[in-house]
Amino acid sequence: MVYVLTVDQRGSRRSRDLVEDALSTLKQLVHEPLLSFERTAGDEFQGVLEEPEAVVDAALLLVRLDAWSVGIGAGPIDEPLPASTRSARGQAFLNARSALDAAKQRPHHVAVVGMNEAAADTDAVLTLLAAVVGRRSPAGWAAVDLVEAGHTFGEAAQILGISRQAVGQRLAVALWQQERDTRPVVARLLGEAA
Repeated sequence: MVYVLTVDQRGSRRSRDLVEDALSTLKQLVHEPLLSFERTAGDEFQGVLEEPEAVVDAALLLVRLDAWSVGIGAGPIDEPLPASTRSARGQAFLNARSALDAAKQRPHHVAVVGMNEAAADTDAVLTLLAAVVGRRSPAGWAAVDLVEAGHTFGEAAQILGISRQAVGQRLAVALWQQERDTRPVVARLLGEAA
């Protein structure tokens, strides 16, 4: 079982094409996809991943970029695997398309469709996590990015020119610890959804 991400740019008629930027960013984040992310049509792209953690990382990155609707389909794909994502077929692709249609109707623009009831649980928890990430302020992101990069609170405070306590406050308001605690839960549920 695998995971297909079908991603569509929101408001593409009113802004420049962001697909190449997103593909470049995802290439740096997601190592060794089963089938690489690639443009499939217009302002839409797809990729096929095997690891639930990578799916969660990719989905939340796209939520952070605030320009994408993200459909995640869990399930099988037809074998043998083709060389290109555009040539691949299977239930996971159909599920991803259904998920994308649902994501386009939601405020945080992410949805999951899978093979069983666990997909609905995954969808609910990932949507909640997307709400957390989607509402994070630039100040919150600055603190999160530094701590996630391995800086201590003290180092982050020095870089940001604020107190160590202010870094802690920014992280608390950003719900950083809750995000960290919830990511593995979403990945586990996603594994069950396939």
